[in-house]
Order: sequence, then structure tokens, then C-alpha cells
Amino acid sequence: MHIVIVNRWPRFHDGRRWDNELTRYEDFIDHDRHRVSYVVDGPGADGVLAAPDRIAHRVQVDDVNRFESLRDAVAEIVERVGPVDRLVALSEFTLEIAARVREALDIPGHGPAEVAVYRDKARMKEVLQEHGIPVPRFARCTSAEQGLRFAEEVGYPLIVKPVDGAASIGVVKVEDAEALARLLGEVDLARYEIEAFIEGQVYHIDGFTDAEGEVPFQVVSRYLNSCLDFARAEPLGSVMLQASPLRERIEAFSERCLRALALCNTAFHLEIFLRPDGSPVFLEIGARVGGSEVPHLLNKVFGVNLYEHWLRRLAGENPPLPQRQGDPSGGWLVIPKPARLPCRVLEAQSLRGRLPTLWRELLPLPGEVLEAGGSYDALHSGRFIFVGDEADVERDIRHAMHSFHFRAEPL
Repeated sequence: MHIVIVNRWPRFHDGRRWDNELTRYEDFIDHDRHRVSYVVDGPGADGVLAAPDRIAHRVQVDDVNRFESLRDAVAEIVERVGPVDRLVALSEFTLEIAARVREALDIPGHGPAEVAVYRDKARMKEVLQEHGIPVPRFARCTSAEQGLRFAEEVGYPLIVKPVDGAASIGVVKVEDAEALARLLGEVDLARYEIEAFIEGQVYHIDGFTDAEGEVPFQVVSRYLNSCLDFARAEPLGSVMLQASPLRERIEAFSERCLRALALCNTAFHLEIFLRPDGSPVFLEIGARVGGSEVPHLLNKVFGVNLYEHWLRRLAGENPPLPQRQGDPSGGWLVIPKPARLPCRVLEAQSLRGRLPTLWRELLPLPGEVLEAGGSYDALHSGRFIFVGDEADVERDIRHAMHSFHFRAEPL
């Protein structure tokens, strides 16, 4: 099999950053059994650790998320090595571009229509509606007038967001008609949708599906604060649910959503609302590994590397799951960069030894400069991973939210 991997993620070797340490292509895809080629950009070049003599061909481009660059790079690989059997892209932002390249170069795998059900936030809700699964009322944005009419029918507040976004980038909660009209006049309407604001607790479910669309592994977690809060420079945390009827209901709802969307042989990150009456409502899904500390926590607690299972299954293997021991829990917390950026760090106080369930922390060093940009796994004011019982983990996360001491000076 000829496998082409598109990589935009670096691997760090400074003993501090653990981002992307689990995306070990060289371990999870047999480079001797298969011909393995790579397309990388600058940061992604640092994430390919396979020996050069085990790589069929490698092309470096300025940006793997530009369609023309990726298409031409893969075409060069086809010319040098031969037809491609798998074009693998693990990043949320590259999934759609890779689908277009598959279509353009006649490579097997998901094309734009299949990828739309897990990249286009309006399309995924259309599919789930057809299967009778509750979703927020929504509409694609076609004009400011249409958006304002939708708002009159649904009421405020509303959510306006890119149909192809991730990490809450570009998501706005709108409180009134004046703010909505102003916003709709500023964005590219073809890329946006508008939907009803749902009152309720947000949960995320992370796992993977097999070739038949079954769910061998999934973990339910409850957000502490929300991704929208994080976009406003407020902390975001999460704690894994231990066994309960609630967890079972959410797992069953997750499987309904996955079957309706026909997701097979992929990792997934699903987000849902739970209304005050306990009824679940779909929020959105990504056919990729969850961001922030999700993969690192699941690997620590369950011994399951979601990247490994995803990559090995794409290469035709069926790796077994480790036996689950007991009913463990854990959680994570990201305290974002200050609202005023760039800034120079003066102090980031360690929480080690103060919180019993704390397993891992990443803090910027005094003198380091925090820049704008990046997602949940950038270098923030503080990143923490916790392991223990659900109640103890939540206690420590909430304590960290309120007690963490950070000082910086704007530049």
C-alpha cells in the first residue's frame, strides 16, 4: 500500500511541550511493509521522525492547507512513487483540503461530499435532522435580511459561526438585532450559519469507530465553562464522567449520531448539549481526535492512543483495545493567554504539590513572549492534566481556575 501522510504538526524535544507526542507515524504505520510518503510544511517537517531511508518521498510546501500546494505536492509523489492508496490528514483544518485533492487526483477515500458531514456544521445538522436526531434550529446565512428574519422567528440570543470552523474560532453569541445586523455585514456570509442558542450543559464524547461504524471505544466528559468562554480569554476545563445512567444515555445518543452520519474507521470528537430537562441536543462533530489535552488524558487513563488506533486502522490493521481497569476518571484545564497580546511573561505559578490529582502541567517561563494565535494546544498561561476520581478531579480543576497566579506585561 502507498500511504501519503499530510503533516502540519511539530514534535517538541525540549522536555516541556507534550503537544503532538502521540502522533508517532513512524511507530503506527509500518514503513517497511508500506511505501510511506509525506507532505509537510515548516512546522510539520519537525513532526516526521522516520529515518529518511524509510520514506518513499517527501515534499515540503509553504502551507499544506492551500489546495493548490497540496495537490501539486501529492501529484509529484504520484509521479515519483506511483498511485496513492491512502491520503491521510489528521488535522481538522486539512480534512477538507485533502478531500478535494483525493477527488482531483482520483485517490480512494472520502471526497468533499463525505467530508461535508463532519466538516460543514450546517450539513451535519441537516443529516441528523433527517434521522430524527434533535439539533438546534439553524440556517445557512444567505443575506443580512434572511439572518434577521431567522432571528425574529427564533429569538435572541443567537449563535453565528463559520460552517467550517474549529476551536470556537469565529463563533459569536449575538444578543440583539443591532449586533446581528452589524456582524452579518462584516463576515463572508457564504461561510457562516446562524443557530438558536441552547440553554444547557455541554458534554464532549471522544473515541473512534471501526470499519462497520461500530464504536469500540468512547469516553464522555463534561465541560467546565465552555469553548465560547475560552474564546473570550476565560479558562476551559473538562472532567470525565464515571459510571452512571447519565453516562449511558449520552453514550447511546453518541452512537445514534455516529450511525446517522455513517462515520467509519475514524477518530471522533462529538459535542452535545444536555438541556435542563435532561434531553440531549447535538452541537457538532469532528472526524478527528479531540483537541487540547483530550488524547493525552485518554492515553494516560485508559492506555488508548486515539492516533494509533486511527492510523493503524487506516493502514488495514485492527489493533486490540487494552482491558479497561476499574472506572477511572481525569480531566484537564487550559488557562488562556491574556486578552492583551503580545505580552511578556513575568510569573506563572506552579500548582505542583498543591493539587493531589495534578499529573502534568505546562507553564510559560518568565521572559517568554506569548503571541496571538494558536488553538487549545498552544503555549497558554497554563495547561494542566489531572487524574483521579471524578469529584476529586473537578474539585482540583475548579481550585486551579480560581487560585492560579499569572503575571505578564503587554508589549
